Amino acid sequence: MFQQIVDEIRRCASVGILKPDDPLPAVRKLASDLKLNANTVQHAYRTLEQEGDVYVKRGLGTFVSPRSKQPTAAQSAAIARQIAGRMLREAFRHGLLASDLIAALQEIGRKK
Repeated sequence: MFQQIVDEIRRCASVGILKPDDPLPAVRKLASDLKLNANTVQHAYRTLEQEGDVYVKRGLGTFVSPRSKQPTAAQSAAIARQIAGRMLREAFRHGLLASDLIAALQEIGRKK
């Protein structure tokens, strides 16, 4: 679960939902909202801090780092593979083939 928190905060920062210096929810509040142990959220925040995605102001909270970076081409490709893998597993669960999924994606892409 902690990795999902890390990934979601990074995603929000990279697409502009979270701006530099925006505060993150307090550990206890986020843990309560997500029905998780506070240690899980704390671990995610610590990981983000160690990697430079957020910074902590003692007594004030955790904030998005101004140095928060856009994903590299390799990171974007890895994210695309993860999403595709989840989509493919879900398609298989419903009796669909990869070709069915590709056709649906292409159709949706043409409409956008």
